[in-house]
Amino acid sequence: MSQQLARAEVKKNDNGSLLLGTGLVVASMILVPALAVRLGLGASLTGALRIALMKASSRAVSGGSDVSKAA
Repeated sequence: MSQQLARAEVKKNDNGSLLLGTGLVVASMILVPALAVRLGLGASLTGALRIALMKASSRAVSGGSDVSKAA
């Protein structure tokens, strides 16, 4: 019984982190470039914002720190 409750709790946390990660990916792929064009930001700054959001998405989904050292 205790193991079933623990599994249900982990699954609930996985769904929340997956939803958060998906939201961050959508923001980085659609919203950041649209806002960058609207505000007149350069391509390098837009790319840096997208990378930061993708790393945050990876951390949210994996539940820990991002071990990849990609810039």
